[in-house]
Amino acid sequence: MVRPDSGMDDYLAPTSDTIEIQARLAMPLAEAMLTQRAIRRVQPTPVDDRVVLRCLELALEAPTASNGQTWQFVIVKERAVKAQLAAQYRRAWRLYGGLGRLARPDDQTVKILKSVQWQVEHFEEIPVLVVCCVRGGTGLPFLPKPAIAASSHYGSIYPSVQNLLLAARSVGLGGALITLPLWSNLVARKILALPLNVEPCCIVTLGWPKGRYGRKTRKPIGTVVHLDRYGNQPWKDRAPA
Repeated sequence: MVRPDSGMDDYLAPTSDTIEIQARLAMPLAEAMLTQRAIRRVQPTPVDDRVVLRCLELALEAPTASNGQTWQFVIVKERAVKAQLAAQYRRAWRLYGGLGRLARPDDQTVKILKSVQWQVEHFEEIPVLVVCCVRGGTGLPFLPKPAIAASSHYGSIYPSVQNLLLAARSVGLGGALITLPLWSNLVARKILALPLNVEPCCIVTLGWPKGRYGRKTRKPIGTVVHLDRYGNQPWKDRAPA
């Protein structure tokens, strides 16, 4: 377990013990938030279904538009299905990865791109992929819709995705939110046998991490917060907490 004096980056060993999982889920919320990060390098060690389902139960506690609970989750464990999604991931990454290296050649970006490259190359070895979907559309086809319609539509899935990532962090699973394997909505639907009224939105990869969770570098709060109107930043010189 993570101790208050541990620097909040202790390694949590793989487990399938339900009592231990419940104990880990008692991690303080602020600690989970402060130390959550995208963990892409994971062990091929299987993750017990009970652990994944418990994390998804907590994902379902998130708010959703009009309490519609329109989320659907496809858990992918079969290597053949992973391989089909991996092929889509690699096609998209050949373009995106190259552009990323050109656009932002700084050390932090290079480090992130290396971890993504590892994930791309080892995608079939990741124990669990959770494809997070939302049921229903943003309105009638071919009719103009306000921009807010899309925001409301996807707002019914992403709060649950964040719950899933926080639950994964608490139990010690490595988790990362990715979208490139779904770059072709049509192909993704075919791979996953999704009906037309269920849209794949993102994938959360899950596995026992090779590294550790820990604190991240973030911009000072005053540089991204505005008061009443954009550009008014009274907290720009506020010291970090």
